[in-house]
Amino acid sequence: MLSTATYRLSRYPSSPPLNQIRRFSSVEYPPLDHHPQWSGLDHWRRSPLNRDRYWGPNGPIEEKPSEIEVSSCSSLAEMGAVVLSSSDPLTKANLTHLAYTKWRLGDLPVGFSHPPSRPARPPKPQLVSPKEIPPPKSSGLPLNAYMLHNLAHVELNAIDLAWDTIVRFSPYIDLLDEGFFADFAHVADDESRHFTWCTQRLAELGFSYGDMAAHSFLWRECEKSSDDVAARLAVIPLVQEARGLDAGPRLVNKLMGFGDHRTSNIVAKIANEEVAHVAVGVYWFVSVCQKMGRAPASTFTEILQEYNVEVKGPFNHSARQEAGIPKEWYDPLSTTKEENKLSKVHDRLACIILMEQENSSLGK
Repeated sequence: MLSTATYRLSRYPSSPPLNQIRRFSSVEYPPLDHHPQWSGLDHWRRSPLNRDRYWGPNGPIEEKPSEIEVSSCSSLAEMGAVVLSSSDPLTKANLTHLAYTKWRLGDLPVGFSHPPSRPARPPKPQLVSPKEIPPPKSSGLPLNAYMLHNLAHVELNAIDLAWDTIVRFSPYIDLLDEGFFADFAHVADDESRHFTWCTQRLAELGFSYGDMAAHSFLWRECEKSSDDVAARLAVIPLVQEARGLDAGPRLVNKLMGFGDHRTSNIVAKIANEEVAHVAVGVYWFVSVCQKMGRAPASTFTEILQEYNVEVKGPFNHSARQEAGIPKEWYDPLSTTKEENKLSKVHDRLACIILMEQENSSLGK
């Protein structure tokens, strides 16, 4: 078991600390010691609000703001709790964008709230185990709609995962810094835009979210880390979201092969934006480890073992490296193989040098 020094948080304080009231414009991000970061992370953090929530003929374009209001909320955490309690998927996505906009522009504090035990969900899709998900041929959907429905489900869960992280750990802003909450609110906003693109395209194909069963695996993984912020960061961004980096290019190629270039363009855009979300997870995981005085690599391994989380390939090594995940964290066997190859090369070179030295001495 990991020590309680790993930021395992078992209960909420009776009231939020007074110094939670800070401004978005003053958010600071301390540099990490001896760990590479995604080169675009600072630009992503400081980028303006993205209102391109409709996929036009040639890509994403700005959409008219929704009429939904969250005016009764006085903090980011309260707005997150409202999103988590909303069962309609599109309402959840629109509320997310409005909540992030209100917090980003309105100088609201992070605040404090309690998350629901589980996010509200619509009657459909039916949630089943991953093994019970029907294969494409028996799903009732063509392959492109089948893949898009699965992606829409992932994006909807990602909205809730980001907000649950904000709300659940909101009492601990002094430990985590305001930048932690700023980053995950930004992630939630990105995921809400991705979900709306997916549902828009599903509708264009004659289908809707809920037309086939979906799994509850992602939320089960989230529940495992409900009392440990280090585990939440390891299990969700560094494992679950990193799988999106691996699967994205394969999904794009399948859609291209199916002849659906519009959907493949949407998926390619989403996959490209997911690098930021994994990079955010890496940054805060390393930051928490450094505050604990622990090595990130060994802590990551210990968490996966403790929570029985498996990291499976094939891996998109270049995308993972770009996001800041070292290969030895998730694929130690490949690192060992590379070390063995280098060792063999070193041995060969040493042998050649020895032979040349012996030949040189014989010629004297």
